[in-house]
Amino acid sequence: MGLGAEIEELRRLCTRAVDELCAVEADQLCVIGAGIGDPARSFAPWAPGSGAATVDVPEPLPLPHLVGAHLTGGRSRSFVVVDPSMDPEECAELGSELAASADRIALLVMGDGSARHDVKAPGYLDPRAREWDETVRNAFAQADFDALMALDPAVADELLCTGRAPWQVLAGAATGVALRVNDVSFHVPFGVGYFVARWSLEAGDGATSANS
Repeated sequence: MGLGAEIEELRRLCTRAVDELCAVEADQLCVIGAGIGDPARSFAPWAPGSGAATVDVPEPLPLPHLVGAHLTGGRSRSFVVVDPSMDPEECAELGSELAASADRIALLVMGDGSARHDVKAPGYLDPRAREWDETVRNAFAQADFDALMALDPAVADELLCTGRAPWQVLAGAATGVALRVNDVSFHVPFGVGYFVARWSLEAGDGATSANS
């Protein structure tokens, strides 16, 4: 059984973003996400009885990385697990180190928005969720690193937003790089905010990113 048109569209956009990211043929592809939940090698813990296949990963990974591994299946990539308790400055420093690790690096940044958009959401309804995720969407639409860096860790935790730390790693990696915003979309299936944003280089070498 399908999960609905919005989920299918979200999957299509994620697949397109990853295909375009991988087509860049960067020296290194990194999947970045927060270290949340129990690591696994398949989606079975989240879909019991579904017969979920094992993902081609070298070891059990947190859910964000497992989704990223599924999207990048069959390709060479590395996984960067971000401690969700890291403050913005620590995240930015990690991002800067990643950007300097290769001449051309592609980043697939996995992170959800607020999980509190309505009464059926995992965290129930919080009226701040819409404004929070709209701020994030605008930051992606404008490649606004300062806006991403300004996201408050405490508010992110209250809104069950797992993307805050990975997005700030992205901001640190992309600071000083001229980027073109190719596409940004926002979806709220099951009361959880999801973004698909594609950035690419304006010119020259550096980091290229897709954010899911």
